[in-house]
Amino acid sequence: MSYFTELAQQYIDGSWRPGRGAWDIIDFNPYNGEKLASITVASADEVDEAYRAAERAQKSWADTNAYTRRLVFERALRLVEEREAEISDAIVDELGGTRLKAGFELHLAKEFLRESIQLALRPQGRVIPSPIDGKENRVYRVPVGVVGVISPFNFPFLLSLKSVAPALALGNGVVLKPHQNTPICGGSLVAKIFEDAGLPAGLLNVVITDIAEIGDALLTHPVPKVISFTGSDAVGQHVATVCASQFKHAVLELGGNSALTVLDDADVDYAVDAAVFSRYVHQGQVCMAANRILVDRKVEKEFTEKFVAKVRSLKVGDPRDPSTVIGPVINSNQAEAVSGVVDQALAEGATALLHGKTVGNLVEPSVLTGLPADSPVLRQEIFGPVALLIPFDGDEEAVAVANDTPYGLSGAVHTRDVERGVAFARRIDTGMIHVNDGTVHDEPLVAFGGEKRSGLGRLNGEATVEAFTTQKWISVQHGRSQFPF
Repeated sequence: MSYFTELAQQYIDGSWRPGRGAWDIIDFNPYNGEKLASITVASADEVDEAYRAAERAQKSWADTNAYTRRLVFERALRLVEEREAEISDAIVDELGGTRLKAGFELHLAKEFLRESIQLALRPQGRVIPSPIDGKENRVYRVPVGVVGVISPFNFPFLLSLKSVAPALALGNGVVLKPHQNTPICGGSLVAKIFEDAGLPAGLLNVVITDIAEIGDALLTHPVPKVISFTGSDAVGQHVATVCASQFKHAVLELGGNSALTVLDDADVDYAVDAAVFSRYVHQGQVCMAANRILVDRKVEKEFTEKFVAKVRSLKVGDPRDPSTVIGPVINSNQAEAVSGVVDQALAEGATALLHGKTVGNLVEPSVLTGLPADSPVLRQEIFGPVALLIPFDGDEEAVAVANDTPYGLSGAVHTRDVERGVAFARRIDTGMIHVNDGTVHDEPLVAFGGEKRSGLGRLNGEATVEAFTTQKWISVQHGRSQFPF
């Protein structure tokens, strides 16, 4: 099937239909500008219909035997495996992902679907002792009800599934709003997979729309109890503020400014490979990407020469070509923003060891060094193929530089002494950090999330159970309570 022809619609209460909003989202291929689809946006009324449908369907779904619920996720996994080639093509066309990136995203998506099969059986109740004679305290894990999911453009299929599948597996209903640059891979395609897998109608709804049409209706609607948002820290701050005012729980996976640190005893060749991947995978449009590469001055010359040589060899071009490493960024605004960051750094006195050109949405890689210590560029997230090399003298300075950022999502440290690496990692104010590896990692069982402006809460494994369920205390008094009056 042609996903961009068949799925360019809203999916509400089990039916595919055009939106009733006032304008259309045009879905473009960021590499060649081809129009992929035109989708009339959903209105605020349709957001209401989607949430009400999820609310109605959720009650019987929550009462469904967990062993029965998990069959849907087993079928969904098989469908993704069967349709992997078509989904890969869609990722390449809609977001400019390379073949390598599409494979990486699909691998993780399948892993998270496998975990969702198990999550259906994960919530367990407890019986807790009471100081009162004859009292039995039962604590149940129950679904929160309905979850609103807002997903980003960079890994749309994975990051939609990462919240949608666990929330459904745990007995909730879901309303998903994908990013308007990736409405098919991040929205309609997910709905189609679950529809074909036999998910009951109404449980999962996809509204393709924008704040210009619906305002904050997705956040302020009374039905959802949890909003799971992945995106920028600026928008995340707004989501958190609105959710707090509505007494909703917000799970926020936001931006980063991660540091990959190369200590003086590192395996330099291996560190170069890790750093190049961590900075340039998917054109640097990854929240965990190594924005900053910190290198001890004792190995700075060797590392820099090898790093620049490897970056210079990366092929830029058509993402459909399997040999392409760097494809287009998502749109012209992003291309201009990345080019602007490079220009700003150079104006501040940075040196370009490699200065890539921008042609349309293709942004060639740049490598910058010599930024002044007070440069704002060092403290912001650069969502594009630009590496900042920062020399340091000794571990103490490296820790200070790595922590000098308002973000705290991921990181990495390279050293031949593993325990030295762990000791260093423990001092970095970040939610995740990896010894002798890259900065870009996500695993189904390990808590994923950031500190500072990189987010609130965690997902994956037990953290996902915490995010999408709540605890309910039911006590039973087997004797007779004594009341004071």
